[in-house]
Amino acid sequence: MSSDVKAAYSARATEYVEQLGSVASLHPSDRALIRSWAREVEGPILDAGCGPGHWAGYLAEHGNDVRGVDQVPEFIDHARLTYPGVSFALSSFDQLTEATASVGGVLAWYSLIHHEPGTVSTVLDEFARILRPGGALLVGFFVGPEVEPFDHTVATAYRWSAEALSTELSAAGFQIVETHTRTGQAPKPRPHGAILAQLAPNANPESNAPNHR
Repeated sequence: MSSDVKAAYSARATEYVEQLGSVASLHPSDRALIRSWAREVEGPILDAGCGPGHWAGYLAEHGNDVRGVDQVPEFIDHARLTYPGVSFALSSFDQLTEATASVGGVLAWYSLIHHEPGTVSTVLDEFARILRPGGALLVGFFVGPEVEPFDHTVATAYRWSAEALSTELSAAGFQIVETHTRTGQAPKPRPHGAILAQLAPNANPESNAPNHR
């Protein structure tokens, strides 16, 4: 996330929390997908781009060992206050503090949408580094016929086709498990997607260091 995007979210953090900072306000199919995915994760989960902490709080409530990270200080402050039993940290995705092969799952729910296509591989490499071989990744994203920018409410974001994002995931050492799509509700009925992936069991964590490609 660039400094400009981070500043844009900081400026609208209160509005974001009011509209999207509750699991109850989000699509029920998203809740079902994330919950069913988390049930199968073995080991701790990192909520990468946790925002105001609602998904991390939801997973912790259902028994998962989860930690949230985000680059927006206002989101982290809100998350710590609202979910005091969950650990939250201010951190960049490009260089996470988690040790290599130390987590069982990574949730990246719409947290990659502001990364330019040329930089998303760095983040996926970092996810592959911290995941245990066989670890699980769930990515939420906006769907389009091709990789293209669009005017997101907060800052420029990118749509991905499932095929293009799957190619990036495969290059980072992931195997695609499932792909889901749905259309959002009015007034913004844009297509949404989710990809469940698994780090190859024989992945070499040291080969997944950032910028190795």
